[in-house]
Amino acid sequence: MKPRAWAMLTLGLLLLGGGAGFLSQLEAHQRLGKPGIRVSPLPGTRRVSVPLPERVLDYTSTNLGPTAIEVQTLPADTTFARRFYTASDGFEAVLAVVMMGTDRTSIHKPEFCLENQGWHIIQRDTLALPVPRPHPYLLPVRRFITTQVRPDATGQAERLSTVFLFWFVADQRVTASHLTRILWMTWDLLRTGTLPRWAYVACSAVCAPGTEEATTQRLAAFLAAAVPTFQVASLPAQTAAAPPKATR
Repeated sequence: MKPRAWAMLTLGLLLLGGGAGFLSQLEAHQRLGKPGIRVSPLPGTRRVSVPLPERVLDYTSTNLGPTAIEVQTLPADTTFARRFYTASDGFEAVLAVVMMGTDRTSIHKPEFCLENQGWHIIQRDTLALPVPRPHPYLLPVRRFITTQVRPDATGQAERLSTVFLFWFVADQRVTASHLTRILWMTWDLLRTGTLPRWAYVACSAVCAPGTEEATTQRLAAFLAAAVPTFQVASLPAQTAAAPPKATR
């Protein structure tokens, strides 16, 4: 690795470690920022919910609650939302949101959950997905393509892929980078005393090996319709003339 690359890597690690330390010191004096997604108050409590859309395009959906592991391991003020969507032709997708409260540990790197569930990440890149409302803009989305071998209905080994898209959003903040989210969170807390209320949004679909690009396009069309219904934060107006292009 070249000296400049080593220097940039070292600086990033120092900022990451220093940011985490500063955040811990300031937790007792912080104010919680506004979310970058729409929320609804839960009657009789101080908590909120994230109302994901029941219908998107020709998709119908069912609500999925948090898993037992999520409830047991994440902070008590974490907000969960997850729905399972089925298109008229049988295509299936899951849309999920995890939003932090006053405890920033509600959100962690997505790799942990995927690998713990037995998925092996074989490709990582970043996409810019066109979103038409409230104005046309490009949503930065991180894409993981994963693979796993598991028994099918007859007990035979079957190899499956998953296209997993995710990003992070807070008030006036949108990024596909976990590191950028942490740096912004540190900067905002140090500068204003406000802890941004970050949400982690993920959309995924299981598919047959070799169909990952087609599956990505289906998810991109789904998100173009779904995101404006629940996400408040956006980016400056920008249009894309071509399908989403991946960058490493």
